[in-house]
Amino acid sequence: MTDRYSFPALLHYDVNGQVGVTFPDLPGCVTAGADEAEALREAKDALGLHLYGMERDGETIPAPTKLLDLQESPNTRSVLVDVWMPYIRSAVKEPSVKKTLTIPAWLDRAAEAAGVNYSKILQAALCEALNVPAIRT
Repeated sequence: MTDRYSFPALLHYDVNGQVGVTFPDLPGCVTAGADEAEALREAKDALGLHLYGMERDGETIPAPTKLLDLQESPNTRSVLVDVWMPYIRSAVKEPSVKKTLTIPAWLDRAAEAAGVNYSKILQAALCEALNVPAIRT
């Protein structure tokens, strides 16, 4: 199994600003977003989950087409989408675990007053400390 995949995606822009995403090498792997940024985030998720399904089912993952070889229409642009599979595999296979932490009482009060989500903050900090991509859940 490969840890990192990069596949070309076609961004399809509509007149309302929404962006659809298709992967020419992976039929059925499609997604969309309200704008380009959201479409690209969704493309990473769609690609990772699609490839995970192919791995799980024992399907052969094709070689990605080169961006240079893709045909673009006036409202379509090609981009390379990269996914780190250990993260995807882990997110799909492994449930979350509960951890207990200790912080000063004053910090807990300040965090509670600010509506801080401890789990999200800790996950983001751990991902940053370990230099791994953050998983959106």
